[in-house]
Amino acid sequence: MKTIWYNGMIYTMEIEGETVEAVVSEDDHIIETGSLATLKEKYKIARSIDLKGAMMIPGLVDSHMHLIGYGETFLKLNVSGKASKHEVLNAIYEKVKTSSPGEWIIGEGWDENLWQDKTPLSRWELDKVAPQNPIVMKRVCRHVIAVNSLAIEAANVKPQDPAPVGGVIEREENGELSGIFKDEAQNFIFSKMPSITDEYVEKALRLGIKNSWKFGLTGAHTEDLSYYETYSHAMTAFLRVLGDGSLPFKAHLLVHHKIVDEWKKDGYQFMSAIGNIEFGAMKIFVDGSLGGRTALLSKPYADDPSTQGMAIHSLSELKQLVAKARKYHMPIATHVIGDLAFENVLEVIEEFPPREGIFDRLIHAQILRPELIERAKKLPVEIDIQPGFTGSDFPWVIDRIGKQNMTYNYAWKTLIDNGLPCSGGSDAPIEPANPLLGIHAAVTREKPYDNKHQIYMPEQRLSMFEAISLYTKGSAFACGHAHDRGMIKPGFSADFTIFNQDLFSVENDDILTTSVEMTVVDGKIVYEKAKDGSPVYNHVSN
Repeated sequence: MKTIWYNGMIYTMEIEGETVEAVVSEDDHIIETGSLATLKEKYKIARSIDLKGAMMIPGLVDSHMHLIGYGETFLKLNVSGKASKHEVLNAIYEKVKTSSPGEWIIGEGWDENLWQDKTPLSRWELDKVAPQNPIVMKRVCRHVIAVNSLAIEAANVKPQDPAPVGGVIEREENGELSGIFKDEAQNFIFSKMPSITDEYVEKALRLGIKNSWKFGLTGAHTEDLSYYETYSHAMTAFLRVLGDGSLPFKAHLLVHHKIVDEWKKDGYQFMSAIGNIEFGAMKIFVDGSLGGRTALLSKPYADDPSTQGMAIHSLSELKQLVAKARKYHMPIATHVIGDLAFENVLEVIEEFPPREGIFDRLIHAQILRPELIERAKKLPVEIDIQPGFTGSDFPWVIDRIGKQNMTYNYAWKTLIDNGLPCSGGSDAPIEPANPLLGIHAAVTREKPYDNKHQIYMPEQRLSMFEAISLYTKGSAFACGHAHDRGMIKPGFSADFTIFNQDLFSVENDDILTTSVEMTVVDGKIVYEKAKDGSPVYNHVSN
């Protein structure tokens, strides 16, 4: 069936400022672009979509999120954005009142950097609001959890127990456990939490997709396969939801190194596809987070000189993991926040480069040095950035790293100007999934809804074209689809995001009030806004 899309500001995103009057698509791909009259005369059109002056761009794709985890935020206690520790504890207390004694309560999203009291949640505070329920509260970065005494007892962790390699167990001055577990140490608690079901994971995945459509996302690069007790829980959910191709959402799955052998035994390989599932690089966590001071730095933290962060793997272990990826003919996708973590990955890629034509992915890349950027330019690497971190991490990150060390941090413009291919993601559920928040942060370098309009590192601001390109051409390049996704041109996927106003013409504050009129995947309208403003979801099954 041929469809014509017309009467809007249709940006191809091939070159800056290029628009077309109309687009003809057939089934899942674009046939031709050009003038409305010419296309109507040339083709027998079965469906006409009047954009009514709206802005149409290639479908936005989040290049780094956790799709199931994002869906879980609609099922669990979510304290994201709470402005004080009291608010967080009160939310937990309210949840406890509706829970049975002994029932585990799992929440996420707390961030002490938003509070006047900058101390993390403690075991003792959680004990007061939940004396009869094991509590696990994941920090916004998901590299730190705060738990109460019942959770510690269930996990049988003792004050004298050593932390695992790549993890931290925090203790009070008297040696007692504080309730804070970081990175690999979290597994002590996670291994004792109640079992989950395939149905739970599948429900979370469906919610993640539905709420992604609402924000104009036509697909996502997602890493979920190692977080739900067994690899099969997450894999089963993806196969049930997206495996037959009937649900229009394009999931590019990164494969965590912990489950890559099992995944390989199941017969999968890099870029193999099943329905709307496609498999990507092998994911490796190299360091932790800035919020938890576990991101690996080349210098001590300015606000805590006793630490430089933490390496999840030694350099020799990292080399072994990358060697395994190459054995499986896979690129790597590495979580690197600190500059020393970034440096270690560059060293390993220099020793074990990917196959010709394949790019490794460095995710986050927040703390850099100029010599690292020069090294990266010589390698087949793609930088997967999260522009929204600018809004959430400033100004506290300046104190954490040191003002004198900030020149090449969150340096999105510098990376692009140096010719490094970049894509844009949210890291949802760690940050909101709405790509407009990332675009706003990239263009303004401001916090959203900041009446003072404080600009952080203004020299790193991107143009609107550069910002949108991160989520269109950039995401397509990152997953090996630069040839058929990310632009509106013949032969490319009929994936479109349609906004109520032209982002290239609005004031910066108006980016945040822009709404999605329609989300289109493979020519199918999966989300649209009704005349009364209410959301309409198509192709949703439960």
